[in-house]
Amino acid sequence: MNGNWNRNAFVYLLILVAGAALFFNIYRSPEAPKPISLTELAKRVEAGDVQAITVNGDTIEVDLGENRNKLTTRRELDVPITQTLTDLGVTPEKLTAVDIQYDAPGNSANWLALLINLLPLVFIAGLFFILFRQTQGSNNQALSFGKSRARMFTGDKPTVTFDDVAGSDEAKEELEEVVEFLKEPQKFAALGARIPKGVLLVGPPGTGKTLMAKAVSGEAGVPFFSISGSEFVE
Repeated sequence: MNGNWNRNAFVYLLILVAGAALFFNIYRSPEAPKPISLTELAKRVEAGDVQAITVNGDTIEVDLGENRNKLTTRRELDVPITQTLTDLGVTPEKLTAVDIQYDAPGNSANWLALLINLLPLVFIAGLFFILFRQTQGSNNQALSFGKSRARMFTGDKPTVTFDDVAGSDEAKEELEEVVEFLKEPQKFAALGARIPKGVLLVGPPGTGKTLMAKAVSGEAGVPFFSISGSEFVE
């Protein structure tokens, strides 16, 4: 039950993350900057229309101020942007009024955008992984005997025999054969006998079924394992 809850929680978490990423991309992403030429940029700087310039490699992002769409252009890599703007007629006074910053290529914002774009792929891969695990569940259960919840009772407790079981004489007689099977299985195998896989004890609660099973274990000298019906189904 805990395994199913964990899988469902993982699915809900993936859906929540994918939905948040989609919302962020649609409603939070700013509009793409409008491309302009270097000449137009120089005119805007000279007119005092530019608040800040961010240089990232050969890309220039132009900030016109609050609540205004950004612009973008490209520069010559071997020439500083200040020199380019000066050559295009921008006066030193207007140039110093602009906040010019330089960002290294591949900054954290680019990584964040990449991760957001990859979230839908992670979501799809997670769903396929969960479906694959569910289809393989039956095979994994066959290999998980070592993790059984059955509790083994050994010689640290008093041994129960048929003498400790009152009544049920007919059931005892039939179970004597099971005891012989458990004591000497090789003898029956040599005769070609088919050893039963198990015995079903039927009766209402409190009639001694568990005590009878412990008695079979004690008579045969083999370990006794106890497990509830719900755990056995799992």
